[in-house]
Amino acid sequence: MSEAGSNSRGAGGRGGFGGAGGTGGRGAPGGGGKGQGGNRRRNEQGRERNRGGDRQFSQAAPSQRTRRADPARLVAFEVLRAVAGEDAYANLVLPASIRKHRLDRRDAGFATELTYGALRGQGTYDAVLARCVDRPLDQLDPAVLDALRIGVHQLLAMRVPAHAALDQTVGLVRAVIGAGPSSLVNAVLRKVTARDLDGWVSELVAGLTDATAIAALTYSHPEWIVRAMRQSLVAHGRDVSEIDALLAADNSAPVVHLVALPGLGSLEGVLEEGAEPGRLAPGSAYYSGGDVSRLPGVSTGTIRVQDSGSQLVARALAALDLGDARTGTTERWLDLCAGPGGKTALLAAIGQDTGVHLTANEPVRHRAQLVRQALRPLPEDSWTVRVGDGRDLGREQPDRYDRVLVDAPCTGLGALRRRPESRWRRQPADLVSLAPLQRELLASALGAVAPGGVVAYVTCSPHHAETEAVVDDCLRKRSGFERLDAGAALDAVSIGGALGAGHGTSAQLWPHVHGTDAMYLALIRKTP
Repeated sequence: MSEAGSNSRGAGGRGGFGGAGGTGGRGAPGGGGKGQGGNRRRNEQGRERNRGGDRQFSQAAPSQRTRRADPARLVAFEVLRAVAGEDAYANLVLPASIRKHRLDRRDAGFATELTYGALRGQGTYDAVLARCVDRPLDQLDPAVLDALRIGVHQLLAMRVPAHAALDQTVGLVRAVIGAGPSSLVNAVLRKVTARDLDGWVSELVAGLTDATAIAALTYSHPEWIVRAMRQSLVAHGRDVSEIDALLAADNSAPVVHLVALPGLGSLEGVLEEGAEPGRLAPGSAYYSGGDVSRLPGVSTGTIRVQDSGSQLVARALAALDLGDARTGTTERWLDLCAGPGGKTALLAAIGQDTGVHLTANEPVRHRAQLVRQALRPLPEDSWTVRVGDGRDLGREQPDRYDRVLVDAPCTGLGALRRRPESRWRRQPADLVSLAPLQRELLASALGAVAPGGVVAYVTCSPHHAETEAVVDDCLRKRSGFERLDAGAALDAVSIGGALGAGHGTSAQLWPHVHGTDAMYLALIRKTP
């Protein structure tokens, strides 16, 4: 660990947007007043100058500030820059940056919290910064703005001593941006220290009467997403008063969910490494101990990182009894939108004991390669990867597959806790642009499923426009299909069997209720 890093870690989190720091913390150098002793002289303007003797500097003295970038903070800065400047995904960039800078486990945890916390809190933090900067934020150098967000998160949501957060953030700016911007960053962050997070939020919402605007500032979500989540709760049979709990869950740092591929992986090794048995999905575990790539089974692909909600919807489709119409046949399964292959691998592993052959369709070639990598632990004759447009399969291969998974492209509003940058990228217009694709993919699946077979329509979004509206529109135009009880299907494959996710015939999981992504599931059977 670098010397700068060892002197500036906080201890734990104090609320906010998923705060969690390291341990220790002596702070930054400084302290003292004017120099003592030595000869004193006056300059030409009559001002006294200190000559000779030991000089002492205040904490704010630029000459005494750190001039190097602490590696953990540098990692967070690099990830935020990639997210903002290159439309990168933090969960993909962060591990590579941690490896590049060779962070140990403690520093990697600090960098992870700093990265995700700054992204989650961006809306609230930018509102705070707007009160502390003497110009509109869009007139700041984007790199300086990212550095300020890193500093604000340390000051308001992590147990990093204020002097250490200031010193290290200014040092980061000096090292990677320049000395000039470091003075601005220093001045702005000192203004931020005037209040804690609750105090800033109280000031920001003072005078506001609109509940949506207040929630947006309090929980750092765009207003349109707050409105969408309120509507989604009601549409899926829940009380709108749950909105605060739902938004707060989006800002909680999630533990990593793991799954052992049935017949291939064992959780014994990861449990010995500190993981806990999963509470919802069989064969699952929760891990919060750091780099999962070091866990046994992960490198070989027999243990996979996968949200429990994703595990449950895949298991629900695989476990359905298709009845006499399909008895005695070797089943063919289809994953219509397979990339990057998490649900595909779980489905294929579940089906291998009964001779199932799974076709995984992915239109993008490099994502198809990710699917192949996910399937590599399984016998090669048990699966096929097809590179092509899933909308064509219903016409090209009608009535062929016994079980079809449509994990439709969506806004991802149900996974904001895992992909916090998505809340700032997505726009209401995305719902409109995705709607035709979602309907065309489901229509193709309904064409490709065999009589007596079942289609599972899944989204990682609770938004009505991406869930019930899509299913209702597709079935309204077709006869010969029936909806099955998706809530009961989830209960049947879950530990304890009482998720309470069903509403009507569909099912909706929630972060604040189930501790999963907000996965939606509808099951549709083609009548024999």
